[in-house]
Amino acid sequence: MINHYRPTWAEINLDNLWHNYQIAQNEIENKTVIPVIKANAYGHGAKEVFKFLYKKGVRFFAVSLLEEALELKSIHQDVSILMMGPILEDDLEVVSINQIEFTIYDKQIYESVIQSNLELTCHLKVDTGMSRYGMVEPKMIIDAVNNLQAKKNINLKGIFTHFATANENEMFYNMQASRFIEIINSLKIRPQMIHISNSSSTFKYEKNYDFTTHVRLGISLYGLSLDSPKPNIIPVMSLKSKVVQIKELNKGESVGYGASYQAKAHEYIAILPIGYADGFIRKNKTGYVEINKKEYKIVGIICMDACFVKVDETVKIGDIATLFGGLITIDDVAHRLKTINYEIVTSISYRVPRIMVEGVKK
Repeated sequence: MINHYRPTWAEINLDNLWHNYQIAQNEIENKTVIPVIKANAYGHGAKEVFKFLYKKGVRFFAVSLLEEALELKSIHQDVSILMMGPILEDDLEVVSINQIEFTIYDKQIYESVIQSNLELTCHLKVDTGMSRYGMVEPKMIIDAVNNLQAKKNINLKGIFTHFATANENEMFYNMQASRFIEIINSLKIRPQMIHISNSSSTFKYEKNYDFTTHVRLGISLYGLSLDSPKPNIIPVMSLKSKVVQIKELNKGESVGYGASYQAKAHEYIAILPIGYADGFIRKNKTGYVEINKKEYKIVGIICMDACFVKVDETVKIGDIATLFGGLITIDDVAHRLKTINYEIVTSISYRVPRIMVEGVKK
């Protein structure tokens, strides 16, 4: 049954998603890929991505928020879900009841866990230089590991860190790796899971480590990367809309708010029902869309629910416009907007339905 009516959608190619997962898995051989599906699977649709990977046999996932973990647990309870973001003492009962793995990242939450009598499964995060979440002082980290392992009601399942510069600054990366290795080598008993690599580190450095057990695959699961050259991965999302009206402007006539665009001659303007409330922000007015394998320029000011494209007489009502994911890539849009591909895909709002496709050409 159809659950959307406006002809605007994000097409999610699940074949490409699985290709990317397998590429990473082959890269790390006997270790295990943890798919990161936080932030609505980087904008791709967390529940749908989760269900697809579950069918493929994946049973360990990572998210950021407790709400994200609970949503996935409500679908399949026989999975392990690591919550990597913030947790409060009041949340411990919820994670215990729902068997959600969470992250200890500072002294305060560590002390709350140590004092708790709840059955808890956790990972300890080491801040090796990112200065975001994580414990910093080596002695405190080693003592925390020993104390957590001594508690019968606590399963310290893993230990991990996060790299700030895996895609660009090898010296800083190596400094972070060295700090983590020093701590690992100081532990009497290592947790069963040790994971340090994000997407960039998975492809560039993970083969150098014989002590890790897992990697966390985030942006590259969705076919995107900040690395150059990019790994052999394929983008998963295409953003599409349809032409719903065509206006004919005479020379001097304007279109849109502020009358900022005026026709220089007789022109055809296609209206697409997508705008900044959908995550197609106003700065995209400098860009292009693809219609019938040809690029056409966006003109005027992008509205909340619509935008304008200067076309020719070959474009008809009902033609599909690809805003990115075809001739115009997600990286093209990110470069033009002076941002990163993460922001482009995660900005696509809930108003845009995610349509899952399989068995189509890559």
